[in-house]
Amino acid sequence: MTCQPPPRPGLPPSTWEATRRTVLKAMGTAAAAIGVAPMVTACSDHRTRAVATTVDLTLKINGTEHELTVEPRVTLLDALRERLGLTGTKKGCDRGECGACTVLADDRRIKSCLTLAVMQENTAITTVEGLASGPDLHPVQAAFIRRDAFQCGGCTPGQVVSAVACIEESHTGSADEIREWMSGNLCRCACYANIVAAVQDAAQEMRR
Repeated sequence: MTCQPPPRPGLPPSTWEATRRTVLKAMGTAAAAIGVAPMVTACSDHRTRAVATTVDLTLKINGTEHELTVEPRVTLLDALRERLGLTGTKKGCDRGECGACTVLADDRRIKSCLTLAVMQENTAITTVEGLASGPDLHPVQAAFIRRDAFQCGGCTPGQVVSAVACIEESHTGSADEIREWMSGNLCRCACYANIVAAVQDAAQEMRR
């Protein structure tokens, strides 16, 4: 059984479908003119405003203040690497999983890929470049070299910075404790045994 549209008084059946198409076409044209075009324009304007918006901020990195103008969405990691040229902090997973981007914020470990640069104003940021004292390596850096605690080096800056905090936090009572508190830093080359040994060596030296 085929459903037929109800008869329309005053119109022959042959014109019913043509009339319906005409009405639908007119409705579509009106919707495009009234609703869709303003919406697209509004979205385009919104995107333009979002791209054009910037923020002026001052970041204190390794004891030096840097004035930057960035978009609010710029991460601390990208500000360090792309704006300030501090490429020691590595971009690994860019999702906060590997720890290669670890830096210290007021001596506290953070993943710089997961924090916005604008959130770290008035915070003392320390990167791997700021650990050494002139030509003298930080005890953790020296221990990593002595213990051969790296291979490709991709994770090493984050491992070193995290190890500094681990020692300062007094989480070096045993090898298991070091593994637990360094577990947020992954090493794809699996140098974990050497990393633990380097942290133990540096902890002993820093206690002297």
